Amino acid sequence: MRQPTSDLRIRTARPLLSPAILEEDLPLNEPGAALVQQGRRQFGEVLAGRDDRLVAIVGPCSIHDPKAALEYAERLKPEADRFASDLLVVMRVYFEKPRTVVGWKGLINDPHLDGSFMVNTGLRLARKLLLDINAIGLPIGTEFLDTTLGQYYADLISWAAIGARTTESQIHRELASGLSMPVGFKNRTDGDLQVAVDAIVSASHPHWFPSLTREGAPAVLATTGNHECHLVLRGGSRTGPNYSAAAIADAVALLTKAGSLPVALVDCSHGNSAKQPALQAVVAADVSAQVAAGNRAIIGVMLESNLVAGAQRHEAGRALVYGQSITDGCLGFDDSVVVLEQLAKAAAARRAR
Repeated sequence: MRQPTSDLRIRTARPLLSPAILEEDLPLNEPGAALVQQGRRQFGEVLAGRDDRLVAIVGPCSIHDPKAALEYAERLKPEADRFASDLLVVMRVYFEKPRTVVGWKGLINDPHLDGSFMVNTGLRLARKLLLDINAIGLPIGTEFLDTTLGQYYADLISWAAIGARTTESQIHRELASGLSMPVGFKNRTDGDLQVAVDAIVSASHPHWFPSLTREGAPAVLATTGNHECHLVLRGGSRTGPNYSAAAIADAVALLTKAGSLPVALVDCSHGNSAKQPALQAVVAADVSAQVAAGNRAIIGVMLESNLVAGAQRHEAGRALVYGQSITDGCLGFDDSVVVLEQLAKAAAARRAR
């Protein structure tokens, strides 16, 4: 007889479909796989300095409306093609929202935005959207927050992020060590860089850790280590912005001392813009000037961008503005294109030096 000592605070347990079943229902075709592989390879070439373009990871803070996200991708693709000689444009497609306290956790966790937490539905919506964006021809970047959900869509991702709240987590470092794409570790929310540098070093080594297979079975996974991990500078509550030339030089010194790639990707949002979306353009302008002046430690930027600028509150019974974020405020699409053009000119100027 089982003793009443476990699951005392578990209210319900719903079945979760396996990654293999979802992939069988929504498969990645050969042209799509080639695009994913190309995105990973090109990002790796930028990291290694063999490709002198800038990376631009641009897209909504988090996806809550797949239709609007797909329209964003359709509008982004011609711009990505226009700037392709100077920019490697990756669409930011984030499905999980880390929360300091409580709040909406993202499309996968709560796809109907009503607290029903239909995770299986969320996983299907997420994978279908990724396939649709892939078919448009854009490489995709996302954050891996939950350490098991990536099994459902990692085959579609060309670049991954480990966020500021999880960079210090050992299980996320282990996860990154086995991911099949380049991974950016953000500095901690207070601005501490050493934690992220330690994470990069850790993820470059092999690890053993328990997880799930693609069939959904528990297993111990052994990784080879990921040597394409790198630093993402996002500012901090204690240190303030960290995108200046001096801040980037300090970051490169830490990375060099640790034997890691001496490059940085600048997140124009979060602590670098004081969470004011319009200020992302100011950050990007400063970064562009550094690149144009010849700074080769900067490999690119991240922009939180959406069809409509700003953000809105999601409340029950209240209609949402189409194409506007319900989490962090974003730069509007047209203003984002102006930033991309500026970055492309900076990359060209650096190449000409």
